[in-house]
Amino acid sequence: MSLDSDIIVDRRRIRRKLTFWRVMAALIAIAAIAGFALIATPGARGTFAAAGSIARVQIDGLIRSDSDRTQALERLENSQAAAVIVHINSPGGTTAGSEQLYDSLVRLKAKKPLVVVVEGLAASGGYITAIASDHIIAQQSSLVGSIGVLFQYPNVTELLKTIGVKVEEVKSSPLKAAPNGFEPTSPEARAALDALVKDSYAWFKGLVKERRDMDDTQLEKVADGRVFTGRQAIDLKLIDQIGDEKTAVTWLVEQKGVKKGLSVRDYKLQSRFGDLPFLKTAAAVTLEALGLGSIAHQIGQTGVAQAVDRFGMDGMLALWQPAASN
Repeated sequence: MSLDSDIIVDRRRIRRKLTFWRVMAALIAIAAIAGFALIATPGARGTFAAAGSIARVQIDGLIRSDSDRTQALERLENSQAAAVIVHINSPGGTTAGSEQLYDSLVRLKAKKPLVVVVEGLAASGGYITAIASDHIIAQQSSLVGSIGVLFQYPNVTELLKTIGVKVEEVKSSPLKAAPNGFEPTSPEARAALDALVKDSYAWFKGLVKERRDMDDTQLEKVADGRVFTGRQAIDLKLIDQIGDEKTAVTWLVEQKGVKKGLSVRDYKLQSRFGDLPFLKTAAAVTLEALGLGSIAHQIGQTGVAQAVDRFGMDGMLALWQPAASN
C-alpha cells in the first residue's frame, strides 16, 4: 500500500510539472509571435496617409491619455491627406484622456476637413471625442450621449473585518489619499469628491452646449447621463445626420469641397500587439486552460490591452457601461 501511495504521489508531481511547463511554453510562444508580428506590422505608430486620399481614423474601446496617439494625429495634420473621417466606437474612458483626444482632433480639424462617424457607440468620453467635429454622422441604432462624469472606487472595509486585517496609516492631512477603500469614506472626503465630479460635469456640459449650439433647455434634456439612439439623437441635436462612411464622404465633397472619387484609406494611430486577432485567441485559450474563465471572456470580447485597461482604470471617468449579464 505504501508503494502504491508513493507511485500516485510521484505521478501527481510529474503531472503538475508537465502542466506548468506546458503553460510556460504557451506563454513563451504567444510572446514570440507577438514580437514577430509587432516587427512585421507596418504603421505601429501611425502610417502616413497617402496623397490624394481621405484618411480613415478608428477610435475604439476605452479612451486613456496616449502620447503615441497624439503624435500620430500631429503627423496626420502635416500629411498630404485631403480629409479625415473619424470612426468612433467607444464607451468613453478617463476625462483626461478624452480631453486630450478632443484637443488633438480640434487641432487636426483646423488643418483638414474632418467628419465623425459613430459606428455603434459614442458615449461619455466617446461623445467628447465626437463633438470635436463640426459634423457627426451616426446610424439609426447607434448609441450616443451619456453626458456625465463618474468617480468609482472599491471599499473593502467589511471584507478586511471578516478576515481580521486592519490597515493603519499616518498622513499629513485628513483628505490626503482619500478615499482609500480601507476605511469608511468620511463626509469631508465624499464632499471633496462630489466637488470634483460636479466641476468636471459642468465642463462636459459646457463643451456640449458650445459645440452643439444648444440652449439651456435643450442641454437639460440630454445631460442626465442617458444614451440615445441615432434616431433620437438627431432630434436632440446630439448628431447632425443619419448615415455611414459613404454619407461622410458625400458630406466632405458637397460641404468641404473635397475632390470627388478619392479613396478612403486606413490611418493607424497605433498597433497594440495584444489586440492582434490570433494573439487574442491564443491568450484567451491559455487563460481558459488555467481556469481564469472570466478574464478569458473579457479578452475574447475586447482584446488583451482593453481587458487590462478595464481592470486598471482609475481617476475621474467619463465612461458608459451597461450592467453585465450573467
